[in-house]
Amino acid sequence: MRKPILIFFSLLIIFLIILTVAHAGPPAEGGTLPDIILSVPQDVQQQQYLGVTGKTVFEIPQIKSEIVIIEIFSMY
Repeated sequence: MRKPILIFFSLLIIFLIILTVAHAGPPAEGGTLPDIILSVPQDVQQQQYLGVTGKTVFEIPQIKSEIVIIEIFSMY
């Protein structure tokens, strides 16, 4: 009984490590960011500012603006 559970969790850990390593690197210079899904702000004015009214989630390209500046912090 313990052996199948141990094998299952071992495979799960290996799968999660491989999945993490696959997305670990930053995009190449001139490349594109991966799809990032964000929650729509609850404040109606912020929704209107971003141009995402009437939705529950949105992606960065859906922001109605010529330029979107993204600041990424590394907390390590």
